[in-house]
Amino acid sequence: MKTKTILAALVLYTGVVFSQKLKGSDTVLPLAQKEAESYMKANKGAKVNVTGGGSGVGISALVDGTTEIAMSSRKMKLTEKMKLSDGGKATKETVIAYDALAIAVHPSNKVSQLTREQLEGIFTGKIKNWKEVGGDDLAIVVYSRESSSGTYDFFKEHVMKNKNYATSVLSMPATGSIIQSISQTKGAIGYVGLAYVEKNVKALGVSFDKGKTFVVPSMATAKNRTYPIVRPLYYYYLTTSEKAVKPFVDFCLSAEGQKIVENIGYVPLSK
Repeated sequence: MKTKTILAALVLYTGVVFSQKLKGSDTVLPLAQKEAESYMKANKGAKVNVTGGGSGVGISALVDGTTEIAMSSRKMKLTEKMKLSDGGKATKETVIAYDALAIAVHPSNKVSQLTREQLEGIFTGKIKNWKEVGGDDLAIVVYSRESSSGTYDFFKEHVMKNKNYATSVLSMPATGSIIQSISQTKGAIGYVGLAYVEKNVKALGVSFDKGKTFVVPSMATAKNRTYPIVRPLYYYYLTTSEKAVKPFVDFCLSAEGQKIVENIGYVPLSK
């Protein structure tokens, strides 16, 4: 009992969180892991555990009380808010960074740019062959995140204008799986966070003005918002947990935390 009292006092007066869990978005995962690593180095008593699984998984964990912070690459849904409200729980939303969602294909693909309308056609199954969009006579193999992913929801809403994904779309459990699959499949296409783009895939230029302007995703085009698919990344936590999580959240929002954001390949809050 005495030890618990001392620990509680240390938390109160130093702001050190001795055990904290973050769960959710695979997009946010590598960033949160690096933030947690740096935070624990600066706060020797702190223990911050970070796991992925998707935005929906993280928010569900927040609902059932198995995580302190839910990482999300989309805004919380009304149904999720209602579950929390029904349980007498109020939440706080904090934007911790921004992310450019890149459209990735195999490096050998001749196509270097697509319009929003073409992307919609590909992911809804109306466009099935690369020759329909200026490429080789090659079947298009479409990869997507699974439905628990915030990236899945964001892409459906902002790029597909809420049209349904084709039944032929291959759902992947994590962004890393999409990168690996695209790098091994010549006809593949998928969407990934900018930080995940590697040399073994090619990021396409995208147009949201019916082909007048195509912009390739990069840190610069994401910062100045000329790239059309940029989204906020969130931490959600209960208001009752705010004092406990605030030191870590504040670290993520600090100059040091935002420097980590840019170093990892995400877009910091200040342009």
